[in-house]
Amino acid sequence: MTAIRRVLDTLYLAGGVVAAVFTVLILAIIVAQMVARWTGLTFPGAADYAGYCMAGASFFAFAYALNHGAHIRVSIALNAMGRYRRWGETFCYAVGAAVTTFVARYAWKYMLQSHKFKDVSQGQDATPLWIPQLVMVIGSILLAIAFWDNLVRLLVTGTTNVQDDLTDQSHAE
Repeated sequence: MTAIRRVLDTLYLAGGVVAAVFTVLILAIIVAQMVARWTGLTFPGAADYAGYCMAGASFFAFAYALNHGAHIRVSIALNAMGRYRRWGETFCYAVGAAVTTFVARYAWKYMLQSHKFKDVSQGQDATPLWIPQLVMVIGSILLAIAFWDNLVRLLVTGTTNVQDDLTDQSHAE
């Protein structure tokens, strides 16, 4: 296993771990909000913070999920392509890489614009919006890297880093 492969796999795993931490934070915020209600205290912005954590859990999990075959894929259509399957996979990864690169680029620009204009959330917490947007930017960049990684690997070696799902098992036999 090359050093680059180890770095990329570690990066994807780190994204999955960060996603799990955001998921636990959602639970902690919900429990804290419940305790606050029971004790008559207030937790301003709790719903907003839970939403930010949901975005973090989603975006950081994308690359990890892609490489573990957890995304909805077009495996049935690819299996039906027979000997042209590699062309279909190449097309899909190329489109995925282009779209996620586009999303990452514009998420970055949007985050910088929010920082420049000092945008804040409309909730009680008045959180600077660039902070939760940064989570989206990092997650989308990580997903774009994963798509480009799989596309290049497919072109060079004929395989991807994506673990097979159940519909791919029938193709492997």
